[in-house]
Amino acid sequence: MKQALTYDDVLLVPQYSDIKSRKEVNIAAELNDKRVLQLPVISSPMDTVTESEMAYTMLQYGGLGVIHRYNTVLEQAGLVNEVFNSAMSELGMSTQEINIAAAVGVSGDYVQRATALWENGANIICVDVAHGHHLLVKDALYKLRMELGDELHIMPGNIATLEGFNDLADWGANSVRCNVGGGSICSTRIQTGHGIPGLQTIFDCAESDRDAKIIADGGIRNSGDIVKALAAGADFVMLGSMLAGTDASPGFIIEDTNDLKYKLYRGMASKEAQIEWRGEYSSNEGISTRIPYKGKVDLVLNEIKNGIASGLSYSGARNINQLWDKARFVKQTNAGLGESKTHILGK
Repeated sequence: MKQALTYDDVLLVPQYSDIKSRKEVNIAAELNDKRVLQLPVISSPMDTVTESEMAYTMLQYGGLGVIHRYNTVLEQAGLVNEVFNSAMSELGMSTQEINIAAAVGVSGDYVQRATALWENGANIICVDVAHGHHLLVKDALYKLRMELGDELHIMPGNIATLEGFNDLADWGANSVRCNVGGGSICSTRIQTGHGIPGLQTIFDCAESDRDAKIIADGGIRNSGDIVKALAAGADFVMLGSMLAGTDASPGFIIEDTNDLKYKLYRGMASKEAQIEWRGEYSSNEGISTRIPYKGKVDLVLNEIKNGIASGLSYSGARNINQLWDKARFVKQTNAGLGESKTHILGK
């Protein structure tokens, strides 16, 4: 039986570095031959993470926001259009510089939805389902490519295996969301017994000879995990909980009797999200909770950016391509994991 590793199971080995400043490190990653993300971070298509404000902020910082699909076609297209017109008027960006992603499903009005999103400025369509290695995803990729052409960047998922990654790439995916059941509010592995530890999925998918980009999605809790995902072979990471609870995430601030502030954060497969979205639920593979309010997302993104750059410098890598070549992993014990964390206050 194969052993599978995740983020806390490994560390990267510090290596000789001649990098004198983080400014020498370039953490940009190519989305395709025409578009580059200066920050290799994508915000998750969840209704408590990404609507227009988060997508706009991600665009400002060189990342990418995927506007969720749990609304009407008109509402979602309006959010896309809002980001597109803000980017052109306030940031002075050209069409070529604007990267906006939005999610669709694989049934019902998904072709109509994707067309409306494309016409309103989304150049990346995320085919957003829990089990991406599926016939319905195959059919959806073919139909979207036929309807919207080769200029559209298609980002399906999620998958957990090299076979799944290769199949989606062969079906027309430009990038693939990799990880099943690893999200902080996802209970798929508990409910279904299926999944693979998140970092192992990246190790496995990095063995592919396909050109599709690898997006590490789920189980990432800090910038160190981001660096590990990139070192394992990911081109980008997708974040939910790290960006939730900020000023740019959708939803109201909740204040309790102790004057502590929170925001709602929930999985889109949770019972609460499904009932609000469609009036019923078919499976319960997520939870709904509240998390402490974090303030400005700018602070979070700057911390992430600096953490990634520092991480690359510890391997002596000036860019992500060099990190892939230089990175060396070691497995750590539970005692090593405890030592890796701040532990002066522990007993």
